[in-house]
Amino acid sequence: MDKVTSSRGDRKVRMQNPSPWQPGQVNPFDLGKPYQPVARPLSLVAEERTPNSLCPLPNQLYQGDSIDVMSAWPDRFFNACVTDPPYNIARNRKGLSWAFSSHVTIDDNWDRFTRSEYENFTAKWLSEICRVTKENGNIFIFGSYHNIYAIGAIAAQMDLRVINSIIWAKPNAQPNITCRMFTESTEQILWLCNNTNKNAKKWTFNYHHMKELNNNKQMRNYWEIPLTPMRERIHGKHPSQKPLKLMERLVLAGTNTGDCVVDCFAGSGSTLLACDRLERNWVGIEQDKTYCNIAHKRIDEERRQRRLFVTTP
Repeated sequence: MDKVTSSRGDRKVRMQNPSPWQPGQVNPFDLGKPYQPVARPLSLVAEERTPNSLCPLPNQLYQGDSIDVMSAWPDRFFNACVTDPPYNIARNRKGLSWAFSSHVTIDDNWDRFTRSEYENFTAKWLSEICRVTKENGNIFIFGSYHNIYAIGAIAAQMDLRVINSIIWAKPNAQPNITCRMFTESTEQILWLCNNTNKNAKKWTFNYHHMKELNNNKQMRNYWEIPLTPMRERIHGKHPSQKPLKLMERLVLAGTNTGDCVVDCFAGSGSTLLACDRLERNWVGIEQDKTYCNIAHKRIDEERRQRRLFVTTP
């Protein structure tokens, strides 16, 4: 494998290049920094809150209900939000399986709502996100045809500015289990500016960086990125885990170095890990203890691996 040499002040750092990183991906090796352990997930319930818990700590994952945890946080704290809320796919049926695949559609209670419950839930968490995110800050929300229109309708009622709808196309999407419709191979990312249509302005968009990643051509809103590879699931699986390449591109496009980014449905921590790679501060909320532990292991293990380097005089 090729060797990479990087200059950091008067010091040269050499290491093995682990793989041919493609445009839009981030080489996870962060040279020149010592290993810093990741704080363990912090459980926050209303009766255990202290004055110190009312202000979110940087690079901290909180275990708890997203709406309840955010309700204690101050206004206009975060620069941006990137989140992947429940899609309400489970509804009132069991998960479907296919004879030729181990894949099973989502069948978890956290993804099961009636229509009115889901609309109520979405309005509450989106209102909290808008409150804790700075004016004109970016809000990226994942969805599929099951829920993205409901989220968009609620955003319209709140008079939030829609900047883009990004289409994530999955070339290796799961086959259609029912064989009664086209194979669903896309998801959407709703890009909102945290302000009204009239007042929205100066939101962050790193246009030139996106153009550079796209061979010096304007990047379009149609992104072909494969599903999450197995190497990103070694610490455990989440049924809707997003690939790091996708999360890195969103973070690069809509935030700046040193920004603080919140993910109120952190899952197995893909948003948080992308932010950690890209020198953004992050704060996550996840209700499930198992997924909290997976996210913590992913970030901490990568910090251990990527901060190993050899210095030469």
